[in-house]
Amino acid sequence: MRHPVRTLVAGPAVVLALALAGCSSGGSVDQSDLEDQISTQLEEEVGQAPDDISCPGDLDAEEGETMECTLTAGEDELGVQVEVTSVDGDNVKFDIQVDEAPQ
Repeated sequence: MRHPVRTLVAGPAVVLALALAGCSSGGSVDQSDLEDQISTQLEEEVGQAPDDISCPGDLDAEEGETMECTLTAGEDELGVQVEVTSVDGDNVKFDIQVDEAPQ
């Protein structure tokens, strides 16, 4: 039985701030790469991948750039805020924060 990701992460850990790295292409992180990296990191942190991660497009590889993605787990949808923390050549690091309550 799949449990919503928010159920698997208790207390203050519901809000995750995870550093991820991605390769940029033309000054951005490809949407599908971004979605895959978010899903993989969440699976490593909580032991279960979300059913789906959906981002609205490529993430600009500029420090401070933000994007709102959507995580689906069962019938729940949660917002996922992504923020670029550093860019070093083709290496883009970004943090993610998962909303505590469904949208």
